[in-house]
Amino acid sequence: MATLKERYKKEIVPALLKRFKYKNVMKVPRLGKIVINMGLGEAIQNIKILDASMRELAEITGQRPIVTKARKSIAQFKVRAGMPIGCMVTLRRDRMYDFLDRFINTALPRVRDFKGVSPDSFDGRGNYTLGVREQLIFPEVDYDKVEKIKGMNISIVMTAKTDQEAMELLKMMGMPFRT
Repeated sequence: MATLKERYKKEIVPALLKRFKYKNVMKVPRLGKIVINMGLGEAIQNIKILDASMRELAEITGQRPIVTKARKSIAQFKVRAGMPIGCMVTLRRDRMYDFLDRFINTALPRVRDFKGVSPDSFDGRGNYTLGVREQLIFPEVDYDKVEKIKGMNISIVMTAKTDQEAMELLKMMGMPFRT
């Protein structure tokens, strides 16, 4: 079976050229990067949650995550500037395509009562962000080693100028949008 990157080059680019009548192949929307972010508010009390989350995110993406730190101090949440409050990974090139392929074809079908992803989560500039409630939908995560179920935000950054172009690109890649 062809990888998602090969399918993009052979099938999706010509289809988008025809659909949107681009004059140049370089105008066809493409993936720029995928950012996976885990915000861990509980890391303030228990720093071990951060280590487990970083290990799980590394298993899911195949890349070592970086620790995100608080920018400002917020007294109500007992957060001081510079405290570790999450972790994130930025995927590019082949790892990005591999992750998106596994996410669409393996992880999303494992979501309970899945009816498709929301078509309303575009930002107006052709980028798409969705939230996942639990990391257990990824087959790489060992269920027995999970201490706490954590969610994550997945942002897909594209070169598309409009949401319509971006949505068409994701549909052709196999993203199951709700109708």
